[in-house]
Amino acid sequence: MGVYMEENRRNSDRNSFKKRSRKKRKKKVLKNVLLSICLIISIAAGYFAARAQVMFNQSLNHVKRNYDSALATVDLSGIHVDSDNDIVNLLFIGNDHRKEWNGFVEEGLPDVMMIGTLDKKHKSLKLTSLLRDMKIYSSSSGKYRKLNECFNDGGIKGIYKAIAENFNIKLDGYVMVGFDAFTQAINTIGGVEVELTQTEVDYLSKTNFIRKKKYRKGLKVGKQKLNGYQALGYCRIRKGYDVIGKPVVTANGLTDDYGRTWRQRTVISAVFAKMKKQPLSKWLEVGNKVLSNIETDLDNDKVMSLMKDTVFLGTADVKQLQIPMEGYFTTSSDGAYLLSTNSSETDWSTNADILKNFIFKYNGKGEFKYGNKK
Repeated sequence: MGVYMEENRRNSDRNSFKKRSRKKRKKKVLKNVLLSICLIISIAAGYFAARAQVMFNQSLNHVKRNYDSALATVDLSGIHVDSDNDIVNLLFIGNDHRKEWNGFVEEGLPDVMMIGTLDKKHKSLKLTSLLRDMKIYSSSSGKYRKLNECFNDGGIKGIYKAIAENFNIKLDGYVMVGFDAFTQAINTIGGVEVELTQTEVDYLSKTNFIRKKKYRKGLKVGKQKLNGYQALGYCRIRKGYDVIGKPVVTANGLTDDYGRTWRQRTVISAVFAKMKKQPLSKWLEVGNKVLSNIETDLDNDKVMSLMKDTVFLGTADVKQLQIPMEGYFTTSSDGAYLLSTNSSETDWSTNADILKNFIFKYNGKGEFKYGNKK
């Protein structure tokens, strides 16, 4: 009896050992399979990432590079400028470079001037409009003139030096966009939604701000989708007395230049929010259509790095500011210039302080107010 029981115990031990061995082999096989799958996924991901980078670089090669206008080459000796390694500031310029039936319209003075801020410190995106009619001093010409007229003092470099002198901000590069690029980008992503007022509908229906006549019809009051031609016309609205006999008012009650720059920021924010939801193929499609109408001093690696940082920021909410800020400027008697409310009409130090608070200190939470120390 004892011998029989001992034999059963040995058989049971052998069976248990075999089961454990089979389990170990199964676990090992499963582990190897999982490792193989992970390896395949990693290789595939690496391949597609590398392929995507190659495709993006090919698209970015269509961009006009003007290193002679690089902001890093501007002589800022004796000018104090603020900067932060975790905050990138780019100068965005919009100009009237577009194709017409008889050729291209040459660019004139900038129609749009903005500072786009990638704030990695506070995980925030910011967009600041610089009103073109500000009366400032330009050392490049030795004259007092409108901010956008500084384009005559050396192009982009003249604009940047004037910004540095009057607002003490270091800019890390520039992007200049023609009207055609703006129109094509919006058409490619299927338009953007904005809210139109009655005065905006009246003005756009009666002017040639929307270049193609067929798109001037059918506009209505309220939220609706605008195509590229309509969105460009919407962004260019400024005054309305000459056409509809009264100011053109935005959905939030702004008029004149303040309304126009608000429209510009609103459309750009809408484009950005929509682009963040698009697949890689759509980014490439937009790039191939618009990049030939864009000029910059940023190389491909820098552009790719900024794109990655922006995507990983995890927000599509763009905080907005206008300089000069409401309440801190006035208008000249002839309506031609915007003047500072400081002791000197060309002393923009208070607005410079506002701009630096917004860019370097504002954390993007809640409404920005001058003096916000968050």
